[in-house]
Amino acid sequence: MDMTIDAVVVERMLEDSKGTKAEKLDEILDRAESLRGLAPEDVAALLTMDSQPHLARLFKIAGRIKEEIYGERIVMFAPLYVSDYCVNRCRYCGYSCDNKFDRRRLTLDEIRNEAEILERMGHKRLALEAGEDPVNCSIDYMLDAIRVIYNMKAGPGEIRRVNVNIAATTEENFKKLHDIGIGTYILFQETYHEPTYFRMHEAGPKRNFEYHLTAFDRAMRSGIDDVGGGVLFGLYDWRFEVLGLMLHNQHLDRTYGAGFHTISSPRLRPAAGMDMSEYENLLSDEDFKRVVATIRIAVPYTGMIISTRESAEMRRELIRLGISQVSGGSSVEVGGYAIRESGGEQFEVADSRSAMDIMRWLMDEKLVPSFCTACYRKGRTGDRFMSLAKSGNIKNVCLPNALMTLCEYMMDYGDEEFRLQAASLIDSNIPRIKSDNMRELTKGNIEKIKSGERDLFV
Repeated sequence: MDMTIDAVVVERMLEDSKGTKAEKLDEILDRAESLRGLAPEDVAALLTMDSQPHLARLFKIAGRIKEEIYGERIVMFAPLYVSDYCVNRCRYCGYSCDNKFDRRRLTLDEIRNEAEILERMGHKRLALEAGEDPVNCSIDYMLDAIRVIYNMKAGPGEIRRVNVNIAATTEENFKKLHDIGIGTYILFQETYHEPTYFRMHEAGPKRNFEYHLTAFDRAMRSGIDDVGGGVLFGLYDWRFEVLGLMLHNQHLDRTYGAGFHTISSPRLRPAAGMDMSEYENLLSDEDFKRVVATIRIAVPYTGMIISTRESAEMRRELIRLGISQVSGGSSVEVGGYAIRESGGEQFEVADSRSAMDIMRWLMDEKLVPSFCTACYRKGRTGDRFMSLAKSGNIKNVCLPNALMTLCEYMMDYGDEEFRLQAASLIDSNIPRIKSDNMRELTKGNIEKIKSGERDLFV
């Protein structure tokens, strides 16, 4: 059965959870602390509680879970926008078909050039992005773009994983994406509140709430077992949206054996053609931190992504509360890596630092930037990934792979100062690898990388 959601049912769950007794909240948080995750009913209680001591404990547990499962690793990626043609009229989006600007679709040569620039930044993992337009941005165009990126070899590296964030489509098209070897299929529901969804999406195929909501069902039936969800926080009440995400995750887990591989948490940002004053559900920073912490303890093994929509300081705080993936050196303009000039952006960014600056910042925070793509290439996806994650075994390979990719980055892209900083961070983290055999293998591979070998992973 495909995913369904009833706004009345979700609202009732939230209403019924109000006034949950302290003893019950303690019991929910105790369970969260054991890394078992939480049922949607438990999440509803945490979303509606107003107890400051319990909120403080929520933040503390979220930080502990982040450290226990992900350690000091932060996965790096970059978006690549290939077309801003769009047939949808969405009130919040700069690509809305009513907005008048010179739209652009990259040629395959331009896509190759963008990928080469991203490779020179050190990126190995991209999120391919495009507006919805069946004429100017067909599935065949997207498949050609993916082939070009995977076949691109420039300098010392290549793009090893292409995640795809495009409009909801058919099972046939999802099968084509699966067969070409995409990583994660990403789609934001934007809002799970159906009346708000219709108000935000005024025209175009995206206005079909049910078709959009059931996209992951079609994707997973077509063989794509890594999917990434998210909402655009600020369109409707954040409590409703988090609970909608958790119900969607529960449906996927029960139906296909694996819930979301990643969850993104973008907040509404200014964009062309929109008026921020019209939106009454904008989140405060404190509420946003609560969103991230709640999701982290509810689905402890799901990767959490934060983009350059957020400032450097907010990203720093959110990483400690559960974020495990960040973008770096990002452009949200079609062809933006080549031209780096304004106009035609889907939304405004708040963190415009270069990828190298993001890397240095993370290392200053004693975090390990990772360009690892090993799980996808080793077949550790979908239910296989989740079984390894829930058993605790996945972390036995994550830190070694992160350190190897950092070593590769420092050798290929870092100056002398960067290399010294990265080498020190690698040396301090090798003792944290618990397995003696894995520790020795990692040390040996790092020496091989320093001697010129590349793309070593476990």
